[in-house]
Amino acid sequence: MTTLLALDTATEACSVALLHDGRVLSHYEVAPRLHAQRLLPMIQQLLGDAGIAASALDAIAFGRGPGAFTGVRIAIGVVQGLAFALDRPVLPVSNLAVLAQRALRERGATQVAAAIDARMDEVYWGCYRADAGEMRLLGEEAVLPPEQAEAPRGCSGDWFGAGTGWGTYAARIALKPTHMDGSLLPHAEDLLALARFAWARGEALPADQAQPVYLRDQVATPKAPSA
Repeated sequence: MTTLLALDTATEACSVALLHDGRVLSHYEVAPRLHAQRLLPMIQQLLGDAGIAASALDAIAFGRGPGAFTGVRIAIGVVQGLAFALDRPVLPVSNLAVLAQRALRERGATQVAAAIDARMDEVYWGCYRADAGEMRLLGEEAVLPPEQAEAPRGCSGDWFGAGTGWGTYAARIALKPTHMDGSLLPHAEDLLALARFAWARGEALPADQAQPVYLRDQVATPKAPSA
C-alpha cells in the first residue's frame, strides 16, 4: 500500500499530510515567517504519530508554487534533502490547484477560480474544474493584474473564488464568482489528494527535478543602471 508525504509552505500556512495504510494524517497551522523552524518538527511528529520511519515513504509531494518565494524555496530545500537521502521520487503540485482542491473538499465547489495575492498589484491565477474528484486546470496558470483575471475562453457556469487574491482584490477581479472565501490557504491534505492522482498516473520525478514554479520571471524591481 502506498505511503506518501505531502508538505507545503508556499503561503502563510505551514502544513504536512501523510498517507499510510489507507489513512490520512495531517497537521496545519498558520505560522507566517516560521516555516523554516516548524516544517521538519511537523514532519517528524506526523511520522511518529503514524509509527513509521521516513524510509517507509514511497514519494514526497510538495507545493511547488506559485506563492511566497521564500516559502516555496523552504519546501523545495526540505523535499530535496529528504528525497536525496531516502532515494525517493517527488511529486510537485500547484498551490493554485491545492486551493481549488480544498474548496472542493470543504465547500463542495466543482468550479473554482483560485487567486493568491502576488503583491505588486497582481494575483497568481488559475481556474479549475472537478473531474472524478480531482481539480483539473482549465487554460493556464498566470500572474496578472486583477482586472485581467478572467474565466478561460469557453468556460461558463458558477464559480467559487478561493484564496487571498480574492481577499485583497475581489472588487477588481474581472471574473465575478457566485461565492468566495478570500481567507482560504493551501492545505497539505488537499495537496496529498492531488499527489495521489499524480502518483497513480506515474508522474513522480527524480529529486533533482523538484523545482519551483513562480510564474513571475522578474521577482524583484531591478536597480537603475549606474551612470
